[in-house]
Amino acid sequence: MSTVKEQLIENLIKKDKTSQRKITIVGVGAVGMACAICILMKDLTDELALIDVAEDRLKGEMMDLQHGSLFFHTPKIVSGKDYSVSANSKIIIITAGVRQKVGETRLALVQRNVDIMKSVIPALARHSPDCKMLIVSNPVPLWSGVNVAGVVLKSLDPQLGTDSEQDNWKNIHQQVVQGGYEVLRLKGYTSWAIGLSVTDLVGSMVKNLSRVHSVSTMAKGFYGIKEEIFLSIPCILGQNGISDIVKLNLSSEEEALFKKSADTLWNIQKDLVF
Repeated sequence: MSTVKEQLIENLIKKDKTSQRKITIVGVGAVGMACAICILMKDLTDELALIDVAEDRLKGEMMDLQHGSLFFHTPKIVSGKDYSVSANSKIIIITAGVRQKVGETRLALVQRNVDIMKSVIPALARHSPDCKMLIVSNPVPLWSGVNVAGVVLKSLDPQLGTDSEQDNWKNIHQQVVQGGYEVLRLKGYTSWAIGLSVTDLVGSMVKNLSRVHSVSTMAKGFYGIKEEIFLSIPCILGQNGISDIVKLNLSSEEEALFKKSADTLWNIQKDLVF
């Protein structure tokens, strides 16, 4: 006796069971789920896989998304504690890690997260050897030029960002730098802005847009940096990940500050246990 499905639908061709745009998110905390919902709302994947060690929380988040799947265009949402659920992913987003405590510096998190990455990344690579990985972290960014409608603001005021300028841009810069810490103090964590930022990166990769993003990459050989340090610099991002680095013309002061950031990270990194 035929099933209801067989009575309703007659299959003509065999369906390809392998997803073409599978995305896996490791970690279903606030950041991981912000990434998940933003990616789903942007219709960037045909299969979303969630991985976490907290099985009840993981199952609950998966079911919650599945119950709302009528409003997405992603036909398959799965989850599991085992890394095999990530098999054949095109992009893997790693948000797993220990949460930053109130008053804790970003650098204090490094060693605690190293051990997590040592176990997570090899396991993911075994199941998706051709995937591109996005590691959600706190970068040291470099982007000194700002323009509005193509007009470089510094061409209007060469003193922009210095002690001599009149518009308090240095104060604005400090507000941007401290903004994440303020959100952390007020609500205990940051999530939505991170999820939206990650989704923007994923969009450039899935759609092969070759757009410029400030993302962390190997900075050795650039701006006087001699150590193997990953820093956030403007890069062109497409379906193969980072394809090019955009070389900026930095002032001597900017280059010195960037080198200082690199030295700070290296002084921590060189003592890490891998």
